[in-house]
Amino acid sequence: MSSHWNRREFLKNSSTATLAALAAGAPLAGLLSGCNSSKITATADTVILLWMAGGMAHTDTFDPKRYTPFTKGMMANDVLSTFKSVPTALDDIYFSEGLESIGKILNKGTAIRSYVAGDMGHILHSRHQYHWHTCYKPPQSVAAPHIGSWISKQLGPVNSVIPAFIDIGQRFSLGEGEELKAFHTAGFLGNEYGPFLIPDPSEGLESVKPPVGMDISRFEKRNQLYYELMNQGPLGELGSDYQKESMKRSMEQAYMLLKSPEAAAFDLGKEPKENYDIYNTGKFGLGCLMAKRLTEKGARFITVTTEYEPFKNWDTHDNGHTRLADMKKQIDGPIAQLIKDLDQSGHLDRTLIILASEFSRDMMVEGRPDLKVQEQVNQPDIIDDIKNYGMHRHFTDGCSMLMFGGGIKKGYVYGKTADERPCKTIEKPIRIEQIHQTIYRALGIPEDTHYVIEKRPFYTTPDGLGRAEMDLFA
Repeated sequence: MSSHWNRREFLKNSSTATLAALAAGAPLAGLLSGCNSSKITATADTVILLWMAGGMAHTDTFDPKRYTPFTKGMMANDVLSTFKSVPTALDDIYFSEGLESIGKILNKGTAIRSYVAGDMGHILHSRHQYHWHTCYKPPQSVAAPHIGSWISKQLGPVNSVIPAFIDIGQRFSLGEGEELKAFHTAGFLGNEYGPFLIPDPSEGLESVKPPVGMDISRFEKRNQLYYELMNQGPLGELGSDYQKESMKRSMEQAYMLLKSPEAAAFDLGKEPKENYDIYNTGKFGLGCLMAKRLTEKGARFITVTTEYEPFKNWDTHDNGHTRLADMKKQIDGPIAQLIKDLDQSGHLDRTLIILASEFSRDMMVEGRPDLKVQEQVNQPDIIDDIKNYGMHRHFTDGCSMLMFGGGIKKGYVYGKTADERPCKTIEKPIRIEQIHQTIYRALGIPEDTHYVIEKRPFYTTPDGLGRAEMDLFA
């Protein structure tokens, strides 16, 4: 990526949505509020989603099983974990080797070991990521909003200058980029509630500056021309009046940030060097640092991703062990430091932090034991090469998550998976609609929140049936 963005990229990011998203909302004549029946006392003001994109293996991260070291000629079915177990801050609770720093602060949060991903036939990462982030299975007849957009719409910004929904670390110029765009929008809620996109946190300050060669006055003229095109020019044919007004407000919010001293929160160079160095493990680590700085300045919803790129990062179709060793180096120090920094500054109590992935992985099972799907990896029964040593198949029946802050229990483990293959959920299964409503409840958003779209209600969870898991709250 170039060190400076061009004008088109600046407008795309600062407006929080592409024109394609606007076009998707064109058939909607308006947005009618639904009834919220009850008031809930919020335990959090801000949410940080740490997204392990690509399918993070639970038995090689936060739910380790029997360890079998690599030896040439080993039986694949004997391998449950490819890393040793290491102690955490909780007695008799272990994480996988390489996650020692996060393990040491588990007394500040909850480990969920029983998330069950949705069944959608042939497993595709972008479809499962869409499901996780919107709570709806694709395709939908209307564009489903991202969970960050629901929160932005219902609560607005904590600080009126800082964008309410900020997405850090994902590019769309990679494989499945168009599919990823489908849930990185506010859908029918309007473009002002979509994500402020920062593909590279090391260039975060550039995202709140006009492009090189364009001063403020010139940007103002371009901005005015943009409004005119929206109302009278060819862009005026796209979208309902509601959508166009929403786009206009999103541009106004971006302009406010452009001139505000709060823009310094995006400048990682202002962080003390000793702290910066802890976070500086790569894009994800610096994204965690930016999330810390933005939380302290009043962001509402932030997602930081290790980035989904087919066959990269957590998407381990081969060399699973060696690649996970590298991924752990990228996430362990920054995530632990994020928790500690927000705790020290007094923000953790009102900030709900979630670490999650679209599904897990297993060496032998594709899908889940009672609903296997087409295998996507040729895994030999006998392992002679280190490249075949790892969790390479998609597994949906037992996944790990972490939660910290925001009213969540401290030093708690929720759910359980089997100790032998298949390492599936055997206690307290939890699904995406429960996760979403748990997040909404922490923020004080009622379960029956919905809007009327095309003469039918559209809820935060399908048919409004999702319920918060109260056992997760302190």
